[in-house]
Amino acid sequence: MTNLLELYEFAENHNIDVDWVPLTASKSLSMPFPDGSYGIAVDPWKMDTLEIETVLLSHELGHCMTGSFYNKYATCDVRRKHENRADKWAIQNLISEEELDDAVADGYADIWSLAEHFNVTEDFMRKAVCWYTHGNLATELYF
Repeated sequence: MTNLLELYEFAENHNIDVDWVPLTASKSLSMPFPDGSYGIAVDPWKMDTLEIETVLLSHELGHCMTGSFYNKYATCDVRRKHENRADKWAIQNLISEEELDDAVADGYADIWSLAEHFNVTEDFMRKAVCWYTHGNLATELYF
């Protein structure tokens, strides 16, 4: 299990700039630069909890680490493909399948209790459960 501080350290160790800036359209975003480096912008004033910041930073790191970027003119299916890649990277780096199995064996059987245990949002926890149980992120099919 990775925590928020470790995510910031990961970004620093991989030369990914993370800046706190006010954003108008979203809570976070990531982008590649022409020199091959990456940057992440996070609007901490739009995040109510550390769990939200953890999930969003991990997701944006997922874009950077997988090279999954798109522009605003991309079709919905292309966007979804890149968003899913970023989510899968985030899931695998915040919660391993073994850690999830161990938590369930320890009695964390509800989404809310698992989310609390792993310090992530409930929506993110649903995606993690779907990924490890069904091999997809289609939470709307299972929850």
